[in-house]
Amino acid sequence: MGFNNQEIRILKRLNSPKKIQNFLDKLKINFEQKGDTCMSPRFVIKTRKAHCMEGAMLAAAALEFHGAKPLVMDLRAVDHDFDHVVAVFKQFGCFGAISKTNHAVLRYREPVYKTIRELALSYFHEYFDDKGRKNLREYSNPLDLSRFHKLHWQTSSKNLFEIPDYLDKIKHFKILSRRQIKNLRQADKIEIEAGELIEWKS
Repeated sequence: MGFNNQEIRILKRLNSPKKIQNFLDKLKINFEQKGDTCMSPRFVIKTRKAHCMEGAMLAAAALEFHGAKPLVMDLRAVDHDFDHVVAVFKQFGCFGAISKTNHAVLRYREPVYKTIRELALSYFHEYFDDKGRKNLREYSNPLDLSRFHKLHWQTSSKNLFEIPDYLDKIKHFKILSRRQIKNLRQADKIEIEAGELIEWKS
């Protein structure tokens, strides 16, 4: 089952990573007030809300609509923090990322990174909690969502928890050694205050 005419009109307009990001920025944050969700791009468009996984999937669907691979990448944090998922694209021989977040950080990345590791590392210094602890530890290879076409991942009316579950299980790459972790400096007061800025209130 493919996209309907209204969805196609929207996707046609999202013909660049910048336009996709601008569209995601206008969506409310999905606070999952009625329980965990993993909505398909169709239902993100319908409800006009998304969390990071849902936003990354919509971005990946828009990229695929315009001929690119629908890639997402997992950024894995320590246990007391949350992971983050972004859509990955390539332009001018470099990688960039499209991101749905409620915070002033962990957002869009320009396509200036030569490798996926460089792209993942661009999130490291901003990935801290309210105590200033820098918590990003691993990243995955980009996952091509076309492998989930049998689930109709773009238009399904069901929650697609199989996708984040699979993404969590694929190979991840460590960012830091134990010595580097012990040597980390906490984010300072003004960084923490900036990190507390949010776009949408629950």
